[in-house]
Amino acid sequence: MTHPTDRAPDPRDPLHFRSCLSTFATGVTIVATRAPDGTPVGLTVNSFNSLSLDPPLVLWSLRSVARHLDAFLRASHFSVSVLAAGQLELARRFARSSSEPFAEVILHDGLGGAPLVDGAIAWFECETVTRQEFGDHLLFVGQVRRCARVPGMPLVFHQGDFGQAAALDGAV
Repeated sequence: MTHPTDRAPDPRDPLHFRSCLSTFATGVTIVATRAPDGTPVGLTVNSFNSLSLDPPLVLWSLRSVARHLDAFLRASHFSVSVLAAGQLELARRFARSSSEPFAEVILHDGLGGAPLVDGAIAWFECETVTRQEFGDHLLFVGQVRRCARVPGMPLVFHQGDFGQAAALDGAV
């Protein structure tokens, strides 16, 4: 009996690789900072992940040709707002190249001025520890200086579309 990987296309085929990655459901966040002129800068990110509990470290990645790359490279802090299921439009707005994605968004200033998005279900205020280039992305690692959460269901991204997480009956 053969395994599906025995006859799989080459992972260097970007469509095949993305299709396989899309089966992994992720949370949806807005990662934000402030540009040198104080303007809030942010984007929808699903590459956010925990890295270490001691010390508390998180990571996320950004394409090396991203519009806001310079702002994140120059900032000492960034924030991660974990979006609630009801924040679908916000996720879509920050995923587009909108000139003013923060318009009408209630923000709170986090450490280093990094914007925290109101209505999210968790927030991480991070000091950038390192940035490292890998392939066509830069990996950002931040030490979590403060974090908080409130009750709510998260917005998730799976197979190219948004959804919401739900607990399974009988799951512990």
